[in-house]
Amino acid sequence: MKAVKRIQNLDATVQVPGSKSYTQRALIIASLAEGKSFLRNPLIAEDTQYLIEALSALGTRIVVAENDIIVTETAGKIKNPGKKLFLGNNGTAMRFLTTLVSLGKGEFIIDGNSRLQERPIQPLLDALRTLGVDCGSIDGNGRLPVTIRGGGIDGGKVIFTDTESSQYISSILIASPHARSDVDIQLRGHTVSRPYIDMTIDVMNHFGVEVTRKGPNGYTVKAPQKYTGQRYLIEGDASSASYFFVAAAICKGRIRIENMNPNTIQGDIDFLKLLETVGCDVDRRNDGITVTGGELHRGDLEFDMANMPDMVPSLAILSAFRPGQTVIKNVSHLRLKESNRLEALVTELNRIGIDAKELSDGLVINEGTPHGADIETYDDHRIAMSFAVAGLATEGIRIKNQGCVKKSFPGFWNELDRLLT
Repeated sequence: MKAVKRIQNLDATVQVPGSKSYTQRALIIASLAEGKSFLRNPLIAEDTQYLIEALSALGTRIVVAENDIIVTETAGKIKNPGKKLFLGNNGTAMRFLTTLVSLGKGEFIIDGNSRLQERPIQPLLDALRTLGVDCGSIDGNGRLPVTIRGGGIDGGKVIFTDTESSQYISSILIASPHARSDVDIQLRGHTVSRPYIDMTIDVMNHFGVEVTRKGPNGYTVKAPQKYTGQRYLIEGDASSASYFFVAAAICKGRIRIENMNPNTIQGDIDFLKLLETVGCDVDRRNDGITVTGGELHRGDLEFDMANMPDMVPSLAILSAFRPGQTVIKNVSHLRLKESNRLEALVTELNRIGIDAKELSDGLVINEGTPHGADIETYDDHRIAMSFAVAGLATEGIRIKNQGCVKKSFPGFWNELDRLLT
């Protein structure tokens, strides 16, 4: 159990790891590219280790060397490992690899831990069948384990309606250059986390593949196209930076993140606008981002977090210290993350003395005076890190199973301790 010390006079500069989203996209695309790729400043964490092991089993040669990952391609030639690909609780890898292995030959089985087996994948399986892939859930429940019988992607048109994970779309986009014919993707209804689709296209473009946008809800990938190996710098992770930005806000201090791109297209960077809304000063410079906290604005506020759902735990902690009521909406899909995050946040906010309630699609958090408590993490890295930040402004916060942060930010506790020096 990790005890968090309350801090006064916060003024610090910290480093965050490379973006988990960019790292995983770059790893998979580099594995499909022709030639060698050098990924600089990647995230090396539990999730990326699971992905590296799976890609290695599929025939990609991957070497981790200090601050680089060197990837030697498969050029679309996927090896059949003859065994299950086990992905722990890496939801991104689950979705991306389900499409990737369809480019191989023979039968592939993808599985994960008990929590990953609860996370849905049926919409992706349905889409792949539309594109000519033989695949299905072994237990018939739309969840892991799944079987994919390789043989390639025919191509064609696929429609996603009211999609609760943008990763389904990204998964198909990434593999589409290796389809037998063009792939058209249409989005209908509501699609969450849409900035992550833009991130996928950004990485695809960097490695030499063009995606044509057809209005706000359509994408076409011409086939065949080839990815080519690249040198690729992975910028700092906006999701990881948010915990320190919240620390500045609730401790009325100053935090500077040096390795954050102020002009990033990571969707979670819009959390800075939210911080400005509640009274923080944000300084965006070419070489980093600084957040300075002050008196948080009083009053009732409502936030639509559909495009940055991973920021909800950070916002929940910010809301616990802000005078007024905060309503968070359009994040019902948080029940399907590493934990049921809506339930977990309500339970742990109540535990520290904050009145919080679960809505059908979000949360209501009322002002209060947080107090110390032992926090359950539900083996969820974002629950652990967000409540650890609360401990910087409240005595007596202790985090159970603190090691779960290794999923996305293994050095988190070291960076948090640096705030005290």
